[in-house]
Amino acid sequence: MFCFSFLGLSSCKDFIEPSLNKRVIRPRSPASNYQSPKYTLNFWWDEVEDAGFYQLQVVTPDFDAPGSLILDTVIAKNSFSINLDPGDYQWRVRGLNGSSQTEFSAPITFGVLQSSIKQQAVQLVSPANNTVTNISAATFIWGSLFGATKYHFQLDTNNFVNEGAILYDVSLPGQQIVYTFSKDQTFQWRVRAENDTAQARWSQVNQVVYDHTPPETVTLSAPLSGSTVSRPVTMQWTAVKGAVKYKVYALKSDSASNYDENFPLTLTNTLSYSFKSGTANEKVYWQVAAIDAAGNEGLKSLVRHFIIQQ
Repeated sequence: MFCFSFLGLSSCKDFIEPSLNKRVIRPRSPASNYQSPKYTLNFWWDEVEDAGFYQLQVVTPDFDAPGSLILDTVIAKNSFSINLDPGDYQWRVRGLNGSSQTEFSAPITFGVLQSSIKQQAVQLVSPANNTVTNISAATFIWGSLFGATKYHFQLDTNNFVNEGAILYDVSLPGQQIVYTFSKDQTFQWRVRAENDTAQARWSQVNQVVYDHTPPETVTLSAPLSGSTVSRPVTMQWTAVKGAVKYKVYALKSDSASNYDENFPLTLTNTLSYSFKSGTANEKVYWQVAAIDAAGNEGLKSLVRHFIIQQ
């Protein structure tokens, strides 16, 4: 392996992804032989340097003679929560990157005790907290809870401050429901499991923003239309409120056909693009549209053109 230091680049790590083969992952919770009175289990472990992801597995009753694979998921963070039915379980985890992995941790045995539904809470699945969407028909999904026969779903725009004026309030036997938003607004939702004799605790409250209004039109700033410029050409435009991305259109001299297969292209966190293509005396047209967090695309800017200098 050849490593060098030049212009501030001084490590092989900048070029080669480090191997995880000899790294050790350390589980933290739940600990060995832990007996949980709650159905919600929070798994967490120490981060592994250079691991981009983690694979978490849960089985019942154990890995030597698994009766059922309960969970096998790959996640980016070093924690994960799930609701489990009463029973005996084992869990293990390993770190991953694009080219290597640690060994799985030694299996850890734990149990979930049967207890009153009153001490439990449903886990919300989708939409994730703080989701921003432009899809009016939203599907709300939550996990099951042992002992529940129905689920109480509530949707509000005032964070459930006034229990007598909830926007949408319904009980149903299933674990999902579709609600159609009627206007741009911020909504909160929660779910409570119930049976004939008891009610669980309310879930956490998740927020979802419905936004179907496109951002304003972009204003181009440079180069001036009709100007002759040298390559690379820096296309610039002004920021649009609420925009998180910009779609850049480069067009051929007919002002209608995409310049090449790279266009249109979408850029994040920038108000410029360096155009490096083209030939001397070629006329290139261009325009830009703003895109907001919900995915709404605004109207394209006015078309400008520049001429590439000889």
